[in-house]
Amino acid sequence: MNAPETALNHLDTFTAYLKERLPHRRIDSLRCVAEVLFGIIQSESTLHRKIAHEIDRPNATIESTIRMVARVFHDAGLSQQDVLDVLLPLLPEGKLTMVIDRTCWKYGQTDLNLLVLAVVVGDLALPLAWTVLDHGGNSNSRTRMFLVGMLLRRIPAKRWAVLVADREFIGQEWFNFLRWKGIKRCIRIRENILIDEEQARNYFQDVQPGKVRGLFEKAWISGSWMQVVATRSPTGERILVASDLPIWDTLRVYRLRWTIESTFSAFKTRGLNLEQTHMTAPDRLSRLFGLLCVALAWITRIGVEETQHKPIRRMRKKNRPAMSRARYGAQELGRALRWGKTSFQTYLDLLSKPFPALGGQNLQPVRC
Repeated sequence: MNAPETALNHLDTFTAYLKERLPHRRIDSLRCVAEVLFGIIQSESTLHRKIAHEIDRPNATIESTIRMVARVFHDAGLSQQDVLDVLLPLLPEGKLTMVIDRTCWKYGQTDLNLLVLAVVVGDLALPLAWTVLDHGGNSNSRTRMFLVGMLLRRIPAKRWAVLVADREFIGQEWFNFLRWKGIKRCIRIRENILIDEEQARNYFQDVQPGKVRGLFEKAWISGSWMQVVATRSPTGERILVASDLPIWDTLRVYRLRWTIESTFSAFKTRGLNLEQTHMTAPDRLSRLFGLLCVALAWITRIGVEETQHKPIRRMRKKNRPAMSRARYGAQELGRALRWGKTSFQTYLDLLSKPFPALGGQNLQPVRC
């Protein structure tokens, strides 16, 4: 069997897998979704034309294939609940560390702004819920509460170890909501937030880079009693974190917030090129993001598995891996799709195999 025939078999196999996970969806619609997903992975682009060039439809013109790609994003793509049905088998066992943050960019004069709730898996955060904001700038408490509430329908609060967030995600209504839902918080606070009726900037002014300071007792912050821990980054910026965790766990957990920054980087210029898209309609952008979430989860899972057998080489001067595990997985899956390799079935099986449980993290300085 030659490579094109094997590649078509891979498409049929993946479509059958989607049908198994999403029995309520039509098989012809899922095949289109599979074609577009394979096109995104191979082209590393979100532009319709580039995706279409990676889709092999012998009796179709390139223009008709582009129209098919557009239809997937317009009305035939995966919903957020569909994406969750595909991703839930990948979640590690036990308690889950969640991270919430925004990613934004501009297309011309249009602000594109996504609020994302993700679970930490290794050195990345896997998005599980998101919403497209209709404005630039910060989100509000009601939008965050809606997003958390939506995910709680599928993953109960008893599985949430903690929710980690940056200093945008503060406020009495928001803090009270998380406490009411039984979700532990680990959130950076601003300098002007009141700690026991005194501004936070007046605390821990002499803390040194790499050192950790904390209050002896919990303090009253935005309507909640919380632990306050401080450190200073290598660049000299003071970092204050309020949490429901013990002092020595607070900064260790807060460091995991950086995983979602790595995820946004993988979505954008270092990976799937989300910012290339010309789509600005919220529903279409949401469907695109959902497909990218499946792609990122898959290539990362492949990268995690492959590096257990063949570690990524390290760069001598910078003493870090030459590429991320997501990039490594993308290369391997891309080759399997393009050349019809038999390793595809092994990679597909990984979509049903959970990520390893989050183990101990190497202690690094807290980044801003």
